[in-house]
Amino acid sequence: MADRRPRFQLPTRRRARTKVEGPAGPAPEVSMESHPEDVAAPVEQSVVDAAIYRDGHRIETPTTVADAARMLRAEVGTMAWIGLFRPNEAQLLPMADEFGLHEVAIEDAIVAHQRPKLERYGDTLFAVLRAATYLDDVEEVEFGEIHVFAGPNFILTVRHSRTPDLGAVRRRMEADPELLARGPEAVLYAILDSVVDGYAPVVAGVQKDIDEIETEVFRGDPKVSRRIYELSREVIDFQRATRPLLAMLGALEAGFEKYGTDDDLQRYLRDVADHATTVAERVDGFRQLLADILTVNATLVAQSQNEEIKRLTEASYDQNEEVKRVSAWAAILFAPTLIGTVYGMNFENMPELGWAFGYPFALGLMVITSVTLFLIARSRGWL
Repeated sequence: MADRRPRFQLPTRRRARTKVEGPAGPAPEVSMESHPEDVAAPVEQSVVDAAIYRDGHRIETPTTVADAARMLRAEVGTMAWIGLFRPNEAQLLPMADEFGLHEVAIEDAIVAHQRPKLERYGDTLFAVLRAATYLDDVEEVEFGEIHVFAGPNFILTVRHSRTPDLGAVRRRMEADPELLARGPEAVLYAILDSVVDGYAPVVAGVQKDIDEIETEVFRGDPKVSRRIYELSREVIDFQRATRPLLAMLGALEAGFEKYGTDDDLQRYLRDVADHATTVAERVDGFRQLLADILTVNATLVAQSQNEEIKRLTEASYDQNEEVKRVSAWAAILFAPTLIGTVYGMNFENMPELGWAFGYPFALGLMVITSVTLFLIARSRGWL
């Protein structure tokens, strides 16, 4: 394989060697590259499993892509199924050369980070699927990406994430030779079915998170707004993974008659479409529900703030009333105190000091002043 040269050069290969200058920055394909030298396995370890099947039974297990292509050409009525995990460009280009894969599809598989889609290049189908897994320990949703090339007599899978376990899909298909004998479309169905079935635990996990959030909202947890936002982001990503599946499955269904899809496979794929529709509707409902919960939380927070402001206002009003009462009684007590202080000086030349009615007059003046101040404060509502 080291001596084989690919029939074409990918755009990403040329751009990756050219330093892009200017305010526009690098092209999207270059900026999105996942730098496979950091994450890709060595070339000899990229192929997770490779097999040649006849009538649904494994007859050969080639060790290289070249061996698989050679066996496929030598054995009539066989199908090759090759699975790769995080391959780099050097690994995918020989596959493109051996199986005649379109350069645009190969570029998508190298760059990764693609939206779910289904495209046909001649007699080869290229599908991008987004798998999802619910992580119970951190209560988060983890998304993965799978690229599938389905040709007339081969199926190539490129997995960029830990999930889903395509080995389980292979074991399931090998345990059902009758289904596997239906060819690459049957394997594509099995992968679609595995991805869609993997959404069910995620739906259940998100539903549980929403139930917990509802409880926290009405409990008044101050951290719930952040959790609503984070879960909303996950639901949006989940929606982006599930919503395009409906169009993909619809496109497959539209081509049943044109490409002569087996009747049983048609029923299987319609069943997958029903499940995908149910999941997409649930996810749409989650997004709307979280938007409503966020609105309710904002209303409850505003209501709580209003109640706090009302409580502070009432406390301030009560304090003002107390200040008024204290001020009124201070004024009432101040007047007789002032009069008594003046007449208690006992100076010799003090007016009315020798008057016989001076003492009763002073007491009367104290009473009249105090009563007058009391009535004035009472009329103003201070007492």
